[in-house]
Amino acid sequence: MKILIVEDNALMSYTIKSLLQKLGHEVVGEAEDGESALQAYAALKPEAVFLDLILPGKSGVEILEEIRGIDPGARVVIITAVDQAELDCKLSKKGAAAVLRKPFSYEELREVVDRMAL
Repeated sequence: MKILIVEDNALMSYTIKSLLQKLGHEVVGEAEDGESALQAYAALKPEAVFLDLILPGKSGVEILEEIRGIDPGARVVIITAVDQAELDCKLSKKGAAAVLRKPFSYEELREVVDRMAL
């Protein structure tokens, strides 16, 4: 899969990229904020987006809505340390393919990617 990573923490971005590459996926782009994420999505047309929930400027929820506005079939995985059932429900209603909780394991990431590939 061709994947866009949207994460403002350089170490977390590097970790996600490394794990995705280990799983055989291609990271086609990286962004650190909402505006660059939307530009990268439009330009690169990735098959999936790994999107941090808390970013400078626009929130991950706003970016999710805008990406889904561009492409209603977009597969977006939200990455967050926030653990709330109410938030999961909101993200699901807005079209998130999955929610991945920080800190996550290699196996958890693999399971999310495998589910999206079905």
